[in-house]
Amino acid sequence: MFRFLRVNMTTKSCVFEDIPAEYAGLGGRGLTSTIVAREVPPTCTPLGPHNKLVFAPGLLGATNSPNSNRISVGCKSPLTEGIKESNSGGQPGGHLAKLGILAIIVEGMAEEGEWWQLELGKDTAKLVPSPLGGLNNFDAVAKLVETYGKDCSYITIGRAGEFKLTAASIAFTDRELRPMRHAGRGGVGAVMGSKGLKAIIVNPEGGKNHPLHDEQAFREASKRFAKALTEHPVTGKGLAEYGTAVLVNILNEAGGLPTRNFTCGQFEGHEEVSGERMNKLTKERGGEGAVAHGCMSGCIIRCSGLFPDTKGKLISKWPEYETLWCFGPHCGIDDLDLIARFDHMCDDFGVDTIDVGVAVGVAMAGGGIPKGDGKAVLEAMQGISDGTPLGRIIGCGTATTGRVFGVRRVPCVKGQSLPAYDPRAVKGVGVTYATTPMGADHTAGYSVTANILGVGGKVDPLKKEGQIELSRNLQIATASVDSVGLCLFTAFAILDVPDALPAIVDMLNAKFGWSLTGDDVVTLGQRILSTEVDFNRRAGITEAADHLPDFFTDEALPPHNTTFDITHEELKTTFNWIK
Repeated sequence: MFRFLRVNMTTKSCVFEDIPAEYAGLGGRGLTSTIVAREVPPTCTPLGPHNKLVFAPGLLGATNSPNSNRISVGCKSPLTEGIKESNSGGQPGGHLAKLGILAIIVEGMAEEGEWWQLELGKDTAKLVPSPLGGLNNFDAVAKLVETYGKDCSYITIGRAGEFKLTAASIAFTDRELRPMRHAGRGGVGAVMGSKGLKAIIVNPEGGKNHPLHDEQAFREASKRFAKALTEHPVTGKGLAEYGTAVLVNILNEAGGLPTRNFTCGQFEGHEEVSGERMNKLTKERGGEGAVAHGCMSGCIIRCSGLFPDTKGKLISKWPEYETLWCFGPHCGIDDLDLIARFDHMCDDFGVDTIDVGVAVGVAMAGGGIPKGDGKAVLEAMQGISDGTPLGRIIGCGTATTGRVFGVRRVPCVKGQSLPAYDPRAVKGVGVTYATTPMGADHTAGYSVTANILGVGGKVDPLKKEGQIELSRNLQIATASVDSVGLCLFTAFAILDVPDALPAIVDMLNAKFGWSLTGDDVVTLGQRILSTEVDFNRRAGITEAADHLPDFFTDEALPPHNTTFDITHEELKTTFNWIK
């Protein structure tokens, strides 16, 4: 039976609770956002004692559904000052579900300078003093494995979280116990650091999959969903072969690859940092490198390859498209090995690659780091761990960096940096950036599908027509997908394969004995977004914040020489069901 676990860092109590009726039917993002909205004062200080940090696996966690073991992390964001759900792969989500933990609610604060770790097992939870203070993620996990073994999974923060930098992430170990999967966005690692919680140890021994209401029906629906994923060209082949970096050349061709702090839409060195190049080098170098690697049990998409150096030694996981972009074209750098090192540093120190990478490019624009200088970026990045002034600045993200260096072109919405799609050339994602309660976030409503990839239909990326409806529908669907615990990339099949969404609905019904329809999935997504928007409004984030920086409307983007021409009044209609 699923329960909540409430962990009080002030009193050091760990109490299992029955799930209140008002949370029935919720998991993942739906649960984190609802708990935060009900229990966190919207105007509280994000790094103070009144904020709460919530971990929640999805509704299909610890089942045989493919790609369903992701985890949501929720809180009031110190980066955006609004509600935040940050999502991660890795093993802990599935392990928590196996232990029957639907949510961990971390509240209160330890004494300043104290570090604690949470030990979880079957029907047990205990806070103990942590000896890991001052360690980054890889060294911290190595010590945890020495103590607790290789059958557990681990959740940790690095030095950035200890420093409470507002771009700090939370690391989740993958199948090989590497802390390379992250809840990256919104400064959730800073909130974990503010609580004095250094690590969570999840021992799944004795745990089991949740009993299924109709095992046969679940098995059949799961097979249908797996078939949809394996037969779709993106989820069945493209992502495994090239990772998300397959998008580098595609976006460059489309003129939507933001280059040198969003001054143009194409990068002359795009081939050197592409998924095709990464695939080629991985195969040539061999050793510890690997193509088609899954970050969590049950993953059949396998987009997370392993990138080796020239001697075959692992540098990092395959950097995601957004990571390659922000440290690459955005900064004028075309060295794939160097970008992989930046990715490893972000994983180790515990920071969001997007907000830090974009911050580096903004620092270059403001004269704080020499433009295109990879060596200078290495030094600046090391400063995040060392606590240097420059390291702390970029470790607090793009908005802070722009203010410090007096930069006008600061690509942020609600304090969070834009990812790797220029909204003047991919206008649907511009609507998502402007309106999502999360701050600029491509994953909140991935309009790149229809704008660029022709998945789920086709909407001209350079024209304003159809973009608000596209973003609205995708934001609704994404909120539901995040609640189920599915990987976002399953959306490619969901949008294109008619049986994919019915298969998901059938799995939920077979697991819980529900009678959901496709319309209920829409209703759930709307309910989640309404809850998140309401929290932000109560926190003081009004509709006035739902817009892009004015340089996107003022400056035409080469090569198409288009601007973002969707007006603020038009953007206000995105959540048209909210009165």
